[in-house]
Amino acid sequence: MQFAFFTHLPWPENTDPTQIIQEATLQVQYAETLGFKSAWLAEHHFTRYSMGSSSLILATHLASSTRTIRLGTAVLVSPLHNPIRLAEDTATLDLISGGRIDVGFGRGSSGYEYHGFNINADDSQERFQDSVRIIRGLWTTPEFSYNSRHYQVNQGNLVPMPIQDPHPPIYIAATRTAATLDFAISEGHQLCIAVVQDTSDALDLCKRYVNQSKESGRTVSIGDIPFFRYIYVAETEEQAYNDTHDHLNWVIDIMQWRRNIDTGSEVHRQIVDWRTSRTELPESYDYLATNRAIIGTPEQCLEKIRALRQEGIQYFGCNFDFGGISHSKVCLLYTSDAADDTPCVDLGGRRII
Repeated sequence: MQFAFFTHLPWPENTDPTQIIQEATLQVQYAETLGFKSAWLAEHHFTRYSMGSSSLILATHLASSTRTIRLGTAVLVSPLHNPIRLAEDTATLDLISGGRIDVGFGRGSSGYEYHGFNINADDSQERFQDSVRIIRGLWTTPEFSYNSRHYQVNQGNLVPMPIQDPHPPIYIAATRTAATLDFAISEGHQLCIAVVQDTSDALDLCKRYVNQSKESGRTVSIGDIPFFRYIYVAETEEQAYNDTHDHLNWVIDIMQWRRNIDTGSEVHRQIVDWRTSRTELPESYDYLATNRAIIGTPEQCLEKIRALRQEGIQYFGCNFDFGGISHSKVCLLYTSDAADDTPCVDLGGRRII
């Protein structure tokens, strides 16, 4: 198996943004030393759920702080941006990183992000498909032009061009919408799986992607799909629960809170006020820990990872710092040199398996 690092750069109340970025950088550097294939950053706006509002700037910082690990966006919310600008920025990052970027695109998940940008969320699918086509066109085609309801490009010549040939790999997040999956397949793009989807649903999506791609005449492997899950490894089951309970509940609560905000955001409000005023409870810790996470002892975590491998998953993405889990407690998985390619767990700098 290959392993990927993933972070939202969560910003819970009473935490320091500068420290969060510094520690995330150290974690990516550590992942690189352990042989991780890639590190991925999310994009979100106007929320403590994620400080990834300028994920390409963060990725550029990581490119200058690393040498071999690939750097991915999971995802760029392309409908919110000028696609020419995204094409230029991603191409420049490809040069700076020495051809190490993977570019994931998605439509985002919160209406208030579109409201903040004064963009109609009802147009997100059209804008999304147009923007991805424009970015790939600019990466690959001199004198590129494009005309649609939302965007116009007139004989654009990208400077600089990306150095990966024919262009940086494109990944599409298609969590719930059939039109997005159909677009990924028709355009020949790779799928990526987000942490917000239950594992059973995510595996079903992977299989539909493989089967529908085959029906369209394209052969793809489920093993090439980055499959992201929350993950935490501890020496005992009790410790794993105690270390993650409040942090995973913060993720659950802020996700529910964000779904109930149409304008503005929760940044300057208190999450305790939401918890005491809401009229409906969200999904429980136990539900997310069972269906979207791998949390437990090394043996329990390895059993779940092996179960994913039995389903064909070969590219496993690890979201270690969910809900602001402290830097000192972030756990890393990596592939051993053993003949059977058994994953190993490094806990706080000490090899457990």
